[in-house]
Amino acid sequence: MVETTGGGPQDGAAEVLDRPLPDGVRRRVVQIVADGFGGLTVAELPAQLRQYARFTPTRRAKFAGNAMAAALETDPLFRQRIGEKLREAEPELTGALDSGSPPPAADPLDVAAAAYVLRPPGWVKLVTAAGEEAQRADAERADEETRAELERLRAELDRAREHTRSETERLRAELDAAKKETDSLHRKLRSALADVKRGEAALRKLRGEMDAVRAEGQAQVSAAESETRRLKARLGETEAALEAARRAAREGRSVEDMRVRLLLDTVLDAAQGLRRELALPPVSVRPAETVDAVEPGRMTPKDIAARALSEDDPAVLDQLLALPQAHLVVDGYNVTKTGYPQMPLEKQRLRLLGQLAQLAAQTGAEVTCVFDGAELAAPVLLAPPRGVRVLFSKPGVTADELIRQLVRAEPPGRPVIVVSTDREVADGVARAGARPVASAVLLKRLS
Repeated sequence: MVETTGGGPQDGAAEVLDRPLPDGVRRRVVQIVADGFGGLTVAELPAQLRQYARFTPTRRAKFAGNAMAAALETDPLFRQRIGEKLREAEPELTGALDSGSPPPAADPLDVAAAAYVLRPPGWVKLVTAAGEEAQRADAERADEETRAELERLRAELDRAREHTRSETERLRAELDAAKKETDSLHRKLRSALADVKRGEAALRKLRGEMDAVRAEGQAQVSAAESETRRLKARLGETEAALEAARRAAREGRSVEDMRVRLLLDTVLDAAQGLRRELALPPVSVRPAETVDAVEPGRMTPKDIAARALSEDDPAVLDQLLALPQAHLVVDGYNVTKTGYPQMPLEKQRLRLLGQLAQLAAQTGAEVTCVFDGAELAAPVLLAPPRGVRVLFSKPGVTADELIRQLVRAEPPGRPVIVVSTDREVADGVARAGARPVASAVLLKRLS
């Protein structure tokens, strides 16, 4: 269908295409514009196409195809300039179109594309006819390709059928062989399952025996570890005693001599204290003194009962420290964490040691303060106060163990007072002959 506006029927510029430009024609038109694009100056190009001025024809057709087609349709001057470039490139084709008789041997797509650019009279019919001819050619080509594809598929189908037939026969033969092999494998599998069941039974029996052996081994290992720990403790005590013996030997006396001398001093001081307590006269016994009677100033059983003190009375600690050659052993952190746990460990030690120094000066008793070495983050730079021995337990040894070693090192009969709230420590030192005292009693006495 051709529409005309303004001019006569011979005015090609007035004709309007009432359908989209066929794809083949459009590609040829874009190629014509891309080829003629390079012969124009930048000023002769539409504004929207100037950015593609330095592109090659192939890149112009690829990236600016839509822009060139739109400019050719809407800009008559640009279309005229492209037409002039086309006349220079294709003089025979454009001359035939101008004369109204396109060459019959020319490609319909080239004729339609040139007619679209030049717009001679009747160009719409040429474009429409070219589109229809291209569609018919595409349809014929597609029909030929379809027939060829159909023939190829038929040949492939025949080959596939033949291959399927031979493959089916082969698979049947393989299936028969597989069935025979499967029957043989089933028999072997049943035999293997029977062997597996026998093996599992034997394995369960072996596991039971292994568990019993492992349990017995663990018991033996635990017993050996316990014995090892006991022997290590005994070894540590022996080494400590040996070191003390060596130290005493270097000083010219043995440990036993020291213990005997200390015990003798204790007995002598106890005898002197007993003499003072009993207030015995410095004369021999007189016959009259053997007569049972109550003398003025002598204590009666009621007086002795009235002097009894409670276990938490600080006076008990004073009485114990007044005994001859008394030795006070203090569980340091047990006391400080009972009395002032909110303070840092360093300040706890300094406060307790200062108070113990005053107690040692007041009572004259031997005072030893024991701290747990596991609580130390670094070596302690500490000057022990006068009259107080400060000891830290070695790595792997607790303060409780060190306290028990100190008690065992004392000769039997010497008064040893151990200050600790730990029930295990109190019971242990009590069995060794020492006198346990709660930490709260010492705190009350120090305060």
